Amino acid sequence: MKIKEAVEQGRTVLGLELGSTRIKAVLIDESHQPIAMGSYEWENQLKEGIWTYDLEEAFKGIRQCYLELKQQVKGKYQVTLKRVSAMGISGMMHGYLPFDQKGNQLTEFRTWRNTMTLEAAQELSTLFSFQIPQRWSIAHLYQAMLNREDHVKDIAYLTTLAGYIHWKLTGQQVMGIGEASGMFPVDTQKKDYEEKMIQSFEQLEKKKGYSWKLRDILPKVLVAGEDAGYLTKEGALFLDPEGDLEEGIPFCPPEGDAGTGMVATNAVEVGTGNVSAGTSIFAMVVLAGELSRVHEELDIVTTPAGDNVAMVHCNNGTSDLNAWVGLFEEFTKELGVSLTKDDLYELLYKKALEADEDCGGLLSYNFYSGEHIAKVQEGRPLFVRKPKAKFTLANFMRNHLYSSMASLKIGLDILLEEEKVSVDCIYGHGGLFKTKAVAQQFLSAAFGAPVAVMENATEGGPWGMALLASYMLNKKEDQSLSLFLNEQVFQHQPKLVLTATNEEKKGFEEYMRQYVLALPVERCAVENIKERE
Repeated sequence: MKIKEAVEQGRTVLGLELGSTRIKAVLIDESHQPIAMGSYEWENQLKEGIWTYDLEEAFKGIRQCYLELKQQVKGKYQVTLKRVSAMGISGMMHGYLPFDQKGNQLTEFRTWRNTMTLEAAQELSTLFSFQIPQRWSIAHLYQAMLNREDHVKDIAYLTTLAGYIHWKLTGQQVMGIGEASGMFPVDTQKKDYEEKMIQSFEQLEKKKGYSWKLRDILPKVLVAGEDAGYLTKEGALFLDPEGDLEEGIPFCPPEGDAGTGMVATNAVEVGTGNVSAGTSIFAMVVLAGELSRVHEELDIVTTPAGDNVAMVHCNNGTSDLNAWVGLFEEFTKELGVSLTKDDLYELLYKKALEADEDCGGLLSYNFYSGEHIAKVQEGRPLFVRKPKAKFTLANFMRNHLYSSMASLKIGLDILLEEEKVSVDCIYGHGGLFKTKAVAQQFLSAAFGAPVAVMENATEGGPWGMALLASYMLNKKEDQSLSLFLNEQVFQHQPKLVLTATNEEKKGFEEYMRQYVLALPVERCAVENIKERE
């Protein structure tokens, strides 16, 4: 009855996230527990060498996602969802979405997965003395400038997917600082873009004859807790074409899935960290100070509150693993065996627990696209074994689970061993952790530290976005985001903590030794297959 009243009186909070494989919505009650969800599956496409998504499908997906949530509310509580107390939009981080003065999209959505901006990223990293990854918006913009792409002269606004949907719903061209820090470097003291770097880039613009200025085309930076506009009448009809949703709902700043992952795992304080594992995989650790030097494997972004974070980001996570599970699914159907996809994942993942700690000499490279940490420019998924390797189902599955974390491990070793950054516990979230205790145990072996997974870890992103909206609405005076999460959200949140054995840690290290030694095989596949195309 309490939940029904909360829905009727508009005392719930809605978080929406456009992730890499699913668009998701979560409605939470006043105790921050999910009470209804909706989802829509989609997938990126490689079109003319560019990884992209059709924004029309994004529109369709977000509406379908909201409709499913709305129907669930109606079915559970016999109430038509008309109003919530606050909302927030999240999306896959970074990428490139330019628009002209009339709001027309100037080029396809270029996602974080693209590795075609190497020249721009290297030049900007040198210019700024700051690591600029290829997936960042500024790298895409500068590469388009270097390529003399015609659309660049017409840019009036540059944003990300989260920023674009927020703009569609509220009319506001703003960005949460965590996501903004993946568009262009930010000053964590001023909570704004780095002014000296802005000026340096504007000199490049001037040399190339563009009339716009970078600061004018970037979204305004906001931090967690600030107001970011209200749902317009047009935005309400966009999200709910049935016309039940009311305008005027307040929005928090839009964020990327990296920021929502930090919030959903309560990893926004110094010394905390999390790993998000889905289509991509990345680890984030909140820093106490600056790193000793620039590392091309480590990105510096911020929490939604604006604190510095070291990020190890890998373009390739579970896509190759999912493809193999799909092959086994096809095989079970041929046998006439009826298994749900969830049951099949659980069966195969748990089988991996029986494997040799080093995977018995099996290796795989999960590169659907290029991987900068491994210095691989294009995607060539590859499975490799020696003739005398122990080719068992258990080793095969453990190998592919290890492979989904292997590039991450390369970057983590720099952060934890070379930079001596300490982390007491890592929180895992995302689809990789849906099968209890398997990937979590292997990640602990990779990190050499305990890994915790909360009960709602597989739905962390939209829930984290809802928490950011709730923070904007319900924070006490001068209450920090970390205090709000500790005191009002995570005090009694159930979690499972696992620590790998010494044998498992040694096994992962041996796997990584072989993995790094055989990386030239993967690079050779890229070079030779490319020559025959």
